[in-house]
Amino acid sequence: MSRHFNKCCIREIFRIWCHAMPGNACATACQPRAFRRTGNRMQPICSMEERAVAEEAAPELRRILGMRDLLLMIVGTVIGSGIFLVPGPVLRQLGNSLPLALTVWLAGGVLSLLGALTYGELSAMNPRAGGLYIYLRDCYGRFPAFLFGWTLFFVISSGSIATLAVAFGNYLGEFVQLSVLQTKAVAVGAILVMTAVNIRGTRQSADLLNVTTAIKVTAILALTVTLFLRGTHGLSGSPGVASHAGVAGFGLAMISVLWAFEGWQYATYSAGETMNPQRTFPLAFLIGTGALIVLYLFANLGYVTALGTQGVAESTRVAASALGAVVGRGAGRIVALAILISMFSAANSIMLNSPRVYYAMARDGLFFHWLSRIHPRFGTPALAVGAAGLWSAVLAASGTFEQLLTYVVFIGWIFYALAAGSVFIYRRRLPEANRPYRVPGYPLTPLLFIVAAAALVANTVVSQPVRAAIGLGIVLLGAPAYLVWRQAKVSLRRYED
Repeated sequence: MSRHFNKCCIREIFRIWCHAMPGNACATACQPRAFRRTGNRMQPICSMEERAVAEEAAPELRRILGMRDLLLMIVGTVIGSGIFLVPGPVLRQLGNSLPLALTVWLAGGVLSLLGALTYGELSAMNPRAGGLYIYLRDCYGRFPAFLFGWTLFFVISSGSIATLAVAFGNYLGEFVQLSVLQTKAVAVGAILVMTAVNIRGTRQSADLLNVTTAIKVTAILALTVTLFLRGTHGLSGSPGVASHAGVAGFGLAMISVLWAFEGWQYATYSAGETMNPQRTFPLAFLIGTGALIVLYLFANLGYVTALGTQGVAESTRVAASALGAVVGRGAGRIVALAILISMFSAANSIMLNSPRVYYAMARDGLFFHWLSRIHPRFGTPALAVGAAGLWSAVLAASGTFEQLLTYVVFIGWIFYALAAGSVFIYRRRLPEANRPYRVPGYPLTPLLFIVAAAALVANTVVSQPVRAAIGLGIVLLGAPAYLVWRQAKVSLRRYED
């Protein structure tokens, strides 16, 4: 009797431990009551078939995002602070040559468009929550997919939110005098607000994103029109110094431009909540990326009209400098307000999308299983959103995010290239799969994007080898964590046997 009691206790402790561990294969599908008595023994009911049935019965994210939401999400995520700051360094790296600068902006936009068109096929064929994580898992295995999610959670996504939130606090200093501590408090407060909104509901978060994105696009258009109407400089570069811009200058300028265009891929993470994704994703990627190219070129021309190429090249805050030149004093606050809205919108979009990756990882047993839970009332992955918000707030408060993000941001392009390459693997493995949209120009379109991403990574490795090595080291720190998750799954299977 005592021996049987002890065995039952051990089994119960092991069951509770397995459900607390992130690698539990049945945690996302079977709840703690998933045991049955066979004679005098307790048997788990989580066979492969029963797990599949449990997954089918598990609550799913609701599809409530439409074309307008996805379009504004793409634009809202991409437009952060880049277009307000980057044009000066780009022109400077190209010897003040406006034709070269516009060519780089156009090339960066086209490369982003090629990637977006490729992801359009992937999202239409496999519209599940997690986006890139799903493609990497299906085509390359769980380990690369885990490293992507690991890096996204601990550095890329959370670091981006922290960066935007702290910059939000800094720009708020244009209106209210803030100490360093108060700036961090504002950053943490902004993150908590975004977290609460995203827990409250996907629809509420998308509505907030739609409004803030519409405001910042309108502000950029109004700013540019004002610069054109009041600017006194012609649209001419400095051909005499353009020859000094070599391959290195072109590469550095392209890196800056691609950074300004980065963010459109985040929309794939919310594929599981998008209505009619087979039609919505390809159109949203095409229209959204095309609109960004036009908007960025228009803004660059406006800056040159107001300041001239030399003035733009010498400016570190080109939007404020340009508006100040044509409007006068007080322009800094107008631009600061536009940037505040822009950064809040971009951070909110990342907060809306990224937790869907952690949710998908948890459902696969590759992250803490409780991150896969959907709030019964709000219909959101509330715990995943909360975890993302909490870690982002920690990074913002500690001030450690800047170096981490600098070291790792180029790693993201490795994963973006791998995800684009999955279109070839899907076509080979699943030739009969339903593809309502096929990437135009296949295979050249995804190949060009992959080559561009590889060149970006190679440029970073060659020009900044120490930083690249540290970045790779941070990513590979996820390997021991992956082994822990795998070992937990192996232990559970042994117990089931």
